[in-house]
Parts: sequence; C-alpha cells; structure tokens
Amino acid sequence: MGAVSVQQATWALPARAEFLDALDRAVELVHRADGEVLVFDAVPRGDGMSARLEALFNEEREAEWAEFLAECTKFEREIDKEIRIEKFTVAELDEEEQNLERLQRWFRALRARDLFGSPSRSEAEGRLKECVERLEDYAERVYQHGGGT
Repeated sequence: MGAVSVQQATWALPARAEFLDALDRAVELVHRADGEVLVFDAVPRGDGMSARLEALFNEEREAEWAEFLAECTKFEREIDKEIRIEKFTVAELDEEEQNLERLQRWFRALRARDLFGSPSRSEAEGRLKECVERLEDYAERVYQHGGGT
C-alpha cells in the first residue's frame, strides 16, 4: 500500500483517503488472522523529521520504479525476440497484450503511491509509452502476417 518501515514492525503511511482505505483492508486481514494491530495518528516533530519521512517514501518508490523499469526491459526483450524469430501469432500477441496491461496497472498503482514525485517516475512513464509503441509495432506485424495463419 506504500507504507514505509520506520522501525521493526512500525510503519508510516500518509493520512490520505486512498492510503487509509488500504490500511482499513490490511487491518481487517490482520484481525481475520487473529493478529493484533495498533493504528494511530502521528505528526513528525523536530528539525528535519518531515524531510526524513519524505526521503524514506521516495527511497521506497525509487526501489519500486527500478523494479518496474526492469520489467519494462524484459517486456521489450520479449517483443524483440518474437520479432527476431518471426513468431507472429495471435496467441503470442494476446499474451503480450496481457503483459502490457499488467505493466499499465502496476504503473498506475505506483504512481498513486508516489506522493512526492520520485525521480524515476518520469523515466518509467516514458518507458511504458515505449512498451506500448513496441507492442503496437508487433501487433502490426502479426496482422501483416495474417496472425500466423
């Protein structure tokens, strides 16, 4: 849900509606498992506490964006491989469309958690557009080859 670990078993989460809804779902799951959870509001105090908390959130998002970018690279390599081996089938196109949809959902989820605009966010947006273009090119090749029939 985008929370950051501030200590062992202690997490911080911005008090925004989309995060609080996810927190409510997490609390419910803990209770269903007969676990214990304590939720309370806290305000950062002292010099630099807010900035440190923001840095922690950005570090978490950067790690997530890095993983997302790696998956974009895998997607692009897969499309390149299919083109190289001339596997222009509708079934393969469907599979790659599903992979792109997964990337798009993931991007939306990451963007929603990226409150402070992590540096890699714009790179990820550009790479996702490249993935869309790569799939469109592949789809055109599939259609040109009659879907492998």
